[in-house]
Amino acid sequence: MKCRFKGSVLFMKAIRKEEGFTLIELLIVMVILGLLVALVGPRMFGKVGTSRQKAAKAQISLFETSLDTYRLDIGKYPTTEQGLQALRVKPTGEEKWDGPYLPKDVPPDPWGKPYVYKSPGEHGDCDIIALGADGMPGGEGEDTDIASWTNIGQ
Repeated sequence: MKCRFKGSVLFMKAIRKEEGFTLIELLIVMVILGLLVALVGPRMFGKVGTSRQKAAKAQISLFETSLDTYRLDIGKYPTTEQGLQALRVKPTGEEKWDGPYLPKDVPPDPWGKPYVYKSPGEHGDCDIIALGADGMPGGEGEDTDIASWTNIGQ
């Protein structure tokens, strides 16, 4: 049985061997990490877009419920000029207003842009639209518009 003492040659060789990683070992680890990021990254970032679309659908559903309550109290939906703000702040001349109809201020869409509100709408009594990531009408993928008339059952 050999004993290793701090000053012995065997002890010093053992320490030198365990001091660190070789350049090859580090490169292999970096390549493996790069492959993992390349494979997993796009899937994770792809979920962000669909999550924002789901959030927009949920917010539009909340607005629709609040607008229906507003209509029951007032007898009509807010005008385009009054907008969704009428759910939080009493519009001028609306004596039957019994709001606020939203618990907080009207949030922007999940991409940070205001919702488009039209009343009367082209597809119903009122239309609510989130214009997607590009903020422009139309689009595909993450740029797809989320609209109240296509939001049914989703």
